[in-house]
Amino acid sequence: MMNFEGIDAGMGDYSPTLHGSLDPGMEPSMDPRINPNMLQGVELDPEGLSVEVPDSVHLLEGMFSELHSVAAEVGVPVTATHFDLQEEMLWMGNHRGHASSFFGPTMGRYSSFQVHPSDDIRQIHSLDTGVLFLSKTNLKCCTRGGLVMFHYPMDEGADMHSLLMTENNTLIMGGLHNYIVEFDLNSVQETQKVTVEMPGVAIMRQSNRFFFCGHTSGKVTLRDMRTFKTEHEFDAFSGTLSDFDVHGNLLAACGFSSRGMNGLACDRFLMVYDLRMMRAVTPLQVHVDPLFLRFIPTYTSRLAIISQSGQCQFCEPTGLANVEDVFHVNTGGQLLMSFDVSSSKQALAFGDSGGGVHLWSDAPEVSYNDYSRETEFALPCMVDSLPQLDWNHDLLPLSLIPMPLTSAEPLLSDWPASMVTPSPRRAPAVDPEILRTIKTVPYKIKEVEQDYDNYNQVPESPLGREEEPHLYMVPKKYRKVTIKYSKLGLEDFDFKHYNRTLFAGLEPHIPNAYCNCMIQVLYFLEPIRCLVQNHLCQKEFCLACELGFLFHMLDLSRGDPCQASNFLRAFRTIPEASALGLILADSDEQTGKARLGRLIQSWNRFILTQLHQETQEQEGPQAYRGASSSALGSSGESVIGRLFGCEVENSSLCRCGKETVRSSLTLLFTMHYPEHNPNDKAVKEHEFVEILKKSICLEQSTQAWCENCEKYQPTVQTRNIRCLPDVLVINCEVNSAKEADFWRVQAEYAFNKAKQKEAAEPPKPKEPEPLPTEWCHDGEDTCGGEGFTFNTRAEDLRHVWIPLTMKMSISKTQGLEISNWPEAEELSTAEEEEGASLFDLVVTVPHLLDARTGGNLVAHIKVGETYHQRKEGVTHQQWYLFNDFLIEPVDKTEAAQFNVNWKVPAILYYAKRNYHSKYDLRIKNPIEASVLLTEASLARKQRKSHATFIPLMVSEMPQAGELVGLDAEFVTLNQEEAELRSDGTKSTIKPCQMSVARITCVRGQGANEGVPFIDDYISTQEQVVDYLTQYSGIKPGDLDAKISSKHLTTLKSTYLKLRFLIDTGVRFAGHGLQKDFRVINLLVLKDQVVDTVYLFHMPRKRMISLRFLAWYFLDLSIQGETHDSIEDARTALQLYRRYLELSRSGGTDEVRKALKGLYEKGRKMDWKVPEADPGDGQGSPKSGGGFPSAMAL
Repeated sequence: MMNFEGIDAGMGDYSPTLHGSLDPGMEPSMDPRINPNMLQGVELDPEGLSVEVPDSVHLLEGMFSELHSVAAEVGVPVTATHFDLQEEMLWMGNHRGHASSFFGPTMGRYSSFQVHPSDDIRQIHSLDTGVLFLSKTNLKCCTRGGLVMFHYPMDEGADMHSLLMTENNTLIMGGLHNYIVEFDLNSVQETQKVTVEMPGVAIMRQSNRFFFCGHTSGKVTLRDMRTFKTEHEFDAFSGTLSDFDVHGNLLAACGFSSRGMNGLACDRFLMVYDLRMMRAVTPLQVHVDPLFLRFIPTYTSRLAIISQSGQCQFCEPTGLANVEDVFHVNTGGQLLMSFDVSSSKQALAFGDSGGGVHLWSDAPEVSYNDYSRETEFALPCMVDSLPQLDWNHDLLPLSLIPMPLTSAEPLLSDWPASMVTPSPRRAPAVDPEILRTIKTVPYKIKEVEQDYDNYNQVPESPLGREEEPHLYMVPKKYRKVTIKYSKLGLEDFDFKHYNRTLFAGLEPHIPNAYCNCMIQVLYFLEPIRCLVQNHLCQKEFCLACELGFLFHMLDLSRGDPCQASNFLRAFRTIPEASALGLILADSDEQTGKARLGRLIQSWNRFILTQLHQETQEQEGPQAYRGASSSALGSSGESVIGRLFGCEVENSSLCRCGKETVRSSLTLLFTMHYPEHNPNDKAVKEHEFVEILKKSICLEQSTQAWCENCEKYQPTVQTRNIRCLPDVLVINCEVNSAKEADFWRVQAEYAFNKAKQKEAAEPPKPKEPEPLPTEWCHDGEDTCGGEGFTFNTRAEDLRHVWIPLTMKMSISKTQGLEISNWPEAEELSTAEEEEGASLFDLVVTVPHLLDARTGGNLVAHIKVGETYHQRKEGVTHQQWYLFNDFLIEPVDKTEAAQFNVNWKVPAILYYAKRNYHSKYDLRIKNPIEASVLLTEASLARKQRKSHATFIPLMVSEMPQAGELVGLDAEFVTLNQEEAELRSDGTKSTIKPCQMSVARITCVRGQGANEGVPFIDDYISTQEQVVDYLTQYSGIKPGDLDAKISSKHLTTLKSTYLKLRFLIDTGVRFAGHGLQKDFRVINLLVLKDQVVDTVYLFHMPRKRMISLRFLAWYFLDLSIQGETHDSIEDARTALQLYRRYLELSRSGGTDEVRKALKGLYEKGRKMDWKVPEADPGDGQGSPKSGGGFPSAMAL
């Protein structure tokens, strides 16, 4: 009998017939009225055998006794049991991958379905929307009715055993391998993979501080919930661990001990550890062979210890086990395989090796959860309650009575295929009179070749633009993406729908954002990423500096999009960019008049040349660098030249015999295609490597000046290269229909070759294919499924002409040699010694022709291992599609496919295999503390007597965690573009373009708390359409260096100050900082931002202005006529101090009470601050101390 002397002495008086004795021979059967011998040789119904407790059984409160038993699937072991955490349901999973659920204490079958075709179910966990099932190599989530929500296969060789739910809808999975996986249920993907010691993790539990990993080696490790680092380790058993559990400050474990030559033996001593002192306390000896154990903390922290034979003992972890507290689960001789305890601690569930599930409870009316929601059941059958129909009624719908679908007779609605095949509508015959009088007019085709990269060349739907939306040539993921703006701007736009990776996209609404795809290309070239982040110079508009700032944001982002506004602002000021026609007018971008294919190739040439010049310039002493300036920026050698540069030899031979040779450095090559002979009916077949070699080693005839002849003469110009670049950049120059036709024909030749090669191979059995369709359906991402079905490797090569890998070498006799090479193979040692190199395709940039949107540019990029390691903690390479803020993984063949009807090649990048090894890929932050020191103002009229801030002293340099008050003011460069709908609502097409005009930072602690140390007005060269003086306090002339009396600086100078503060780790306090940082173009981690907008905000309520918060909590009247950023930054600091006071005085309850009063007062006042004096009864209900209103500066 169980001993509950510490609870109630009378609770031990109960009928001994409720439990089996310890003698196996005296075990009662599953039902006392059934003879066990009668069950031998009898096949039970696999749909479930429910055995009810006799009516005479009376369960005593507090005593665990068997309440119900069910045979789920006879003979198949139950490997997992789980009480649903949301509903009154018990789940089980068996050895054959089948799952079943039982409702309530009567265990009526609710659902039953197959989870895995062969593997056993090892753990079950219920969620709010579904149930997770973990098998050896799969994680599957199903609804409670059995519909699959997602199915995630593990890595090859995985042997998963346990999972653990953590915060933020993530879970941790472990098994018998050398890693544990963190998995995000929102994005259904692994977020990181952490290495652990072999033989891996078999059991996981968690507490408030740690999560615990049990190993088959007998050890239990304690790991940090955030970093996964091992904090402590208990060596519990010398053999292996069978189970453990954690409650409060106690950890109890059971397992096997090594007995030398006799192998392992079950240890009847439970190891108990005190988690406060991290040491073992007195082991607990029990009277059963423990296999499972759980804490059941109802009245006391008692333990339930279960043996495999069905013996169950309850005892205190720090007391003595009593042999009278041993009970027996009636398994009919089967072994227990699984065990679980309900969240209410009122019910226990056991699964045995014979397919039985046993429910034990300490109360007749058992509840699995404290607060369970109502379970949805299937609708009852309505056949017996069908209405009577009047057959004589003409308008009565006969469908009121459902008809069962039978396969014996065909239905009248099953029309034959010949009658339902669509046929084209024939045009009516032309009137003979019209044909008789019609005149024939000669039609002459224009000889002027149209530009192929104009979007008007795209074939449209035969019925017009809007009449057939399901016929659409461009797949959805390639189409131009736009941001839908609402009243909240971008806050409620779901960027995660377009990007489920951890890489950052770029927003497209900024002028000249057509180059977003090429910015991504440069970012994913590791040497360039490191180069520009190590670079810093004095030039106000330096593209290398701005790229470094942008790449730093892309490094920090975890999937949220960034914007290249500062980079594009600097780009618009470069005279060479304007001269090359790279600066687009807004009308050209919106109407699609820009020839994007040519434009991006010119931009590619410009940016490489510009970065080469900016990074090779010698840099003298500057305010941004100290003595430890970066070697990359000051060595005089450009990494761009080393990476892309190729020394070429240009030879000009006049017909007089005079030859002129010049050497130069080229950063990219342009494709030149052979002229088509009009006498040839068909275009000749060429390989890509052949055309590339002729384009690099170009030979052409032209008129040039000959010094020998002293006049212009026909000369033959020849180009040869002396070395191979590390990254080969190719501009495809497919700018007309002639070049496009050449690509199309060559791709067809390559495709036919692949089909012939496949046909020559032994045929493989394959399933019949559906009929191919010519168009992708609207909404489809790729031409698969309902479009082409790629069952063979040859089909994958449709529209592919370029190779994925090339072998290139330069020899003294043969010159440049290029050939195709299998992607998976490496060069031999002899070939490497001869100077041969392999070049892999890493980037393709196509121009997409789309008549509906005006066309756009995307990039396919092969993202390397280092980027995946930084973002996801895994090491692999993967191709991705980058379409502004849409990012999707794609197959490598898709990156090389160019259907020139809508996808025209523009730029190709081939990288030498393993070229990273020769570059220094370390990043040293070049921004130093000197940026915060005193600097001269650009304004000519500014005097020190007008100073509004005191710069930081060397002794005041901020440290990590210190507080800084921040506020920024803005002006408008372009007005918002919106349209008025027919229902009167406004729809924002393009938001107004803002520019930062003033940035203020005030000290957040110390003797000078509240005193500004930055108050910069930002000079701008762009035209301001609205100074927003009422809201910003900025007046015309404040930003003009000729007449301004303010402390005027460049945006770059102030940007560097903020970057230094962010990199130092300070915390910014302000109001509406999210918008401020967005316009400044900074990415700040959430734990470094204290935003009073969200501190004083209740869910699903309106945001509250800084002016109203200051009046309510601080009794301050601010922002009277205009805004002042110093005043706003100080006020935000004081509000944060006030919030901390509320939190310290009463915790979250006090804060909630204050917010409730705030919203009530706001509704009464209509959220307007009264203008009357405080003495008239309309003053603030709160008052608080503040900073002095004036400073002696």
